[in-house]
Amino acid sequence: MSFGEVGLAGEVRPVGRAEDRLAEAAKLGFRRAVLPAGNVGRLAAPSGLELCGVETLNQALEAAV
Repeated sequence: MSFGEVGLAGEVRPVGRAEDRLAEAAKLGFRRAVLPAGNVGRLAAPSGLELCGVETLNQALEAAV
């Protein structure tokens, strides 16, 4: 599962309501979430969900594998 906003230069920007998105992902059985690094510091990972913060689109693609 991944979310974020991607800029023209490939940077991944933080988004709102990240806690709600992560809670829903955990409820649906996702085990890993790729999200903007700017969101990671403010969040607590729901039980069983690994958070992988990224700053660029390339990092997001690498983390998704």
